[in-house]
Amino acid sequence: MKSSVPVVALIALLVSRVQAFLSVGGSGNTHETITGHAVMAKIHEVCEAVAKSEGREFDPMGSSPEELLRACLGTATGEVSGAKFRTALNQIYMQNGFVDRDFMSSAPHHFNNEAFTEGRNLIIQGIAAIKANVRTDNLQSARETLGRVCHTLQDFYSHSNWVELGNKSPYVNLIRPDLNIENIADVAMPTCSDCASGTCPNQLLPAILSGKFLTSGYMGLFSPNKPKGKCSHGGKTDVSSTQNPRGGISKDERHSYNADLHNNAVNLASEATLELLEDIRGAIGNKDYLRLMGIARSAVLAFVIDTTGSMAKEIAEAKRVAFNIIDSKKGTQDEPSEYILVPFNDPVFGPLIRTTDPDEMKLEIAMLEAKGGGDLPEMCLSGLQLALTGAPSSSQIYVFTDDSPKDIYLENIITALIRSTKSTVSFFMTTYSRRKRRALKAGPNFQVYYDMALASGGQAIEVSKSSISQATDIIVDTSTSALVTILQRSRDPGRVESFSFQLDESVSNTTIYITGSSLTFNLRSPTGVSQSNTVATGPLGTIQSVGNLQRIQLNETEIGLWFIEMTTTRPYTIKVIGQSAITFIYDFVEEFKGPHPGYAVIDGRPSAGSPAKLLLTLTGEKGPEALEVHEVALVEVSGVKVSNGTVEKMAGGDFLVTVKDVPEGEFVILLKGKDKTFSSLFQRQTTTLMSQSKVTVKAIADSSMLPGEEFKLNFTVTTNGSSGTYTIHARSDKNITVTHPPTLSLESGGNAQGTVSLTPPADTVSGTDVTLTIEAEGPGGSDSNYAVLRLSVLSNVTDLTPPKCEIVDVQGTCYSSSCSSSNWELSVNITDNNGTGIESISIQQGSGNLTQKEVEDCVMGLYEASCCSTSVTLSAVDKVGNVGRCSYTMKSSADSRLISMSLPLWASLLLYGFLCYSFTL
Repeated sequence: MKSSVPVVALIALLVSRVQAFLSVGGSGNTHETITGHAVMAKIHEVCEAVAKSEGREFDPMGSSPEELLRACLGTATGEVSGAKFRTALNQIYMQNGFVDRDFMSSAPHHFNNEAFTEGRNLIIQGIAAIKANVRTDNLQSARETLGRVCHTLQDFYSHSNWVELGNKSPYVNLIRPDLNIENIADVAMPTCSDCASGTCPNQLLPAILSGKFLTSGYMGLFSPNKPKGKCSHGGKTDVSSTQNPRGGISKDERHSYNADLHNNAVNLASEATLELLEDIRGAIGNKDYLRLMGIARSAVLAFVIDTTGSMAKEIAEAKRVAFNIIDSKKGTQDEPSEYILVPFNDPVFGPLIRTTDPDEMKLEIAMLEAKGGGDLPEMCLSGLQLALTGAPSSSQIYVFTDDSPKDIYLENIITALIRSTKSTVSFFMTTYSRRKRRALKAGPNFQVYYDMALASGGQAIEVSKSSISQATDIIVDTSTSALVTILQRSRDPGRVESFSFQLDESVSNTTIYITGSSLTFNLRSPTGVSQSNTVATGPLGTIQSVGNLQRIQLNETEIGLWFIEMTTTRPYTIKVIGQSAITFIYDFVEEFKGPHPGYAVIDGRPSAGSPAKLLLTLTGEKGPEALEVHEVALVEVSGVKVSNGTVEKMAGGDFLVTVKDVPEGEFVILLKGKDKTFSSLFQRQTTTLMSQSKVTVKAIADSSMLPGEEFKLNFTVTTNGSSGTYTIHARSDKNITVTHPPTLSLESGGNAQGTVSLTPPADTVSGTDVTLTIEAEGPGGSDSNYAVLRLSVLSNVTDLTPPKCEIVDVQGTCYSSSCSSSNWELSVNITDNNGTGIESISIQQGSGNLTQKEVEDCVMGLYEASCCSTSVTLSAVDKVGNVGRCSYTMKSSADSRLISMSLPLWASLLLYGFLCYSFTL
C-alpha cells in the first residue's frame, strides 16, 4: 500500500507522539525520537526534491525507513539493504546517550544554570564542524557531532523559559553565528517564586515574564547551592530544588501540571531541529546531505595494495577486478557508492584515495606500478590502518601483498579498529616459487594476516602468483549490496563436526567459503541431497579450489536447514554468505544513571564479570515490523558455547538484549527470527569477533583541534584484573606525533589517569578527521582494551555573515491550463561583501537549470524552468558554510494577458549586471 501522508502532516504526527526529553533507551519517547522524527521528515523532503530534479517519481511504498530508502535510491535493479542507512542514523541518535552520560554536569551542554552564551557556542562550533567534516568527506564525524548538537539545541526549549515567555517559533539565534543571545537575566536577578510542592504550573516571577528575560533552571547534582532567587531545574536528582525557591522549571517529562508547556517545548524542539537540518542541507547540497544521512548504495570497494617490485601480477589483477566491478555493476544497486585505494611500499605508505567517481578510481588504480622494496617486510598494517579509518564502517576491505608486515607493532591497533568499525578484511597473500624461497632462506610469515582475517570475519587466501586471478572471485561476491553472513565458524585443530545453517525466502546468491589445506567435507540440502568436496560440479553447487580456499556457489537457494559435515582434523574456517535485505546492526551498550538515565555505546570491549548488553536494530525490505526475533545468542567462533540472551523489544525496530553467561573466548552474535511476509525462518550472524575485558579505557573529547596548536586529551584506565604496570599505546591515523605516558600503575579495582597530546600541522585542512586509538595492555599482555576517538581539526571561523541573495528580475508567463508549453526565468544577484567568498550556488528545490557568471565580487545567476515547476530555492554558500537563500514561486494564471514582468531578457541582464557592479564599489 502506498503512503499518501504529506510531509507536513507526517511531521505533525511524529511530533505529537514525542513525550519526553529523555536519553537513549528510556521508557516512552526520547531525545532520540525527537531527532529521529525530524531527520526522517527532512530526508523525505530532500529525496522528493532530488527525484523531482531528476525527473523521476518519488513514491515510497510504505512508511518504514527501508521503504523510504528504496524510493530515494530510485528504480535500479538489485537488493537494497537498510543496514548502512540504519547505521548512519544510529551514529546520530546514539550521541544523545553520550551527552547525558559524559557531560551530565556540564551546564552549557544542557542550557542549565543560565549558561546561554556557552551553550550557543557549542551549537555554533558544532555546526561549523559538521559542515567542514562533510566538505572533507568525514561523514561519521559529522553525524556524531550532529547528534550532540541536536541534544543541546533541544534542551534549550525544555530547560529554559522560552516557552513560558509565549514564543511560538524556535529561537533562530541559536544556530545563526551572526546573531547573539539577547536579554539574558542578570546573575543577581531573581527569576522564580517558591513552590513547596514542586508541581506548580509556572513559578516564573511577573518581572521575568513582562520583561521577556531569558532564564533557565539551575541543576545541583552534587550541591544544593544556587544564586539567590534563581529557578531550579527540578526533579529527584536536582538537590538545588530543595532550596528556596523550591521546585523547578524543567519540561523534560510530561506531567499533569505542565502538560501544555511540555507539549509546546517538544514542538519547538522538533521545529528547531528541522531548521538546523535545513541549514546544514543548504550548506552542503542535497546529494551530500543524503550521503550524510546514509542514503547511498551499501557496497564499497576498498583496496590496500602492496606496490613493491615483486607485485606486478597482483596489481594487474586488482586493476582487472576493479574495472570489471565498475563496468558490470554500473547502474545497479550493486554499484559501489564509494571507492577506497591505499597503496603501501617500504618505507612509505598511502595516501588514502577516496572517491565516489568510478572513473577516478580507474585512473588511480591504473597509475599504480610495482617498484621499490627489496628487504621483504613491508608497511602493510600502516596502509590497512588508513583504510580502516577512512572507509565507512562495516566496509569490505581487500589487501594484496606477498610479504609479512614490517609494522607488526600496529597489530593491536588494527584489531581495535576492526572491532570499532566492524569492517571485514580479506587478505590475498601470494607466495614465491620454491627456488626464490630457498634463495631468501625463509618464506614470509602470514600468521598475523590469518589472525586479522579471522577477527574481522574475512578470508585469508594464500595462493601462488600465477593463480591469483582464480582467487579474486571472492571480491566480486562480497563487493555487493545487501551482503549478509549466515554462518561463520573456525576450528584449530579441526574435528569431525556438523554445522547447520538456515536459508530463507529472501536470500539469493548463496556462497560458501571453506579455507584450510587437505580438507574433506560433505554438503547436505534440506531435502537430503548431498555433495562431497571431491565433486566439482554437482547437484548442489559448483566447487572452485584455489590455494587454501574452496568456494562453493550454490545452484539455487533451497529454503530450509542445510548442513556442512566436516570430516577432517586439520584447521579450517567456514563462512556462508548471501544477499538479502534482512539483517541487523548492533552495539554493545552500558547503562548509566543520572538526571536522564539510559544506555550509551561502549567504546571498546565490554566489561568482564557482568552481563553483556547490546542494542540490536533489525531491518528488512518492509522494515522491522515485518520481522520477528526468536533468539539472540553469543556464539564462540572457535568453540561450542552458545549463550542465549533475554530480548526486550523497544521502539523503532530496536531490541535490548541481555546475556548473563558471556563466553570467555571470542564470540559473535547469532540472531534467528521469522520473516512474517513469507512465514520464512531466517538466521543471521555478525562477523567481527568480540570478547570481554577486565580493563576499560575512557576518554572524552569535548572540543575540536586547532591547526598548529597542541591538543590535550585526558584518559582513564580502570582494571578489575591484575595489579601492576599497564603499557599504554596511542596512535593516530594521520602524520601527527602523539605523546603519552608509556605506562600507568594500577591496583586491582582502581584506576589511573593519563594525558595524550597531539599537534595537527598548521596547514591541516579544516574538517580533517583524525582517528586516535588509545590502548592499555595489562602486565604480561594477558588482557587489554582500547578507546577509539574521532577528532576533528577545525580552523577558527571569523566570517559569520551569510551571503546575500537578492531577486533582481522575473520573466515569463505561466498558464494553469498547459504548463509544459511555457517557461519562466529568475535572475538573482549574490554577494558575500567582505566575507570568505562564494563557494557554491545550487538549486535546493526546483527542476530547472541554473547558469552563473562571476562579475568581480558578485555572482549573477539565471534560473530557467518549465511552468510545470513553479517553485525554486537557490542556496548560496560561502567558504566556511554560511548559507544565504533566494526562494520564489511563480504564480500560474488562466489569463493569457498576465505577464510576470515586462522587461526583455537583455534589459534585465543589463540591469542585473549594473546591480552586481554596484555592490563592488
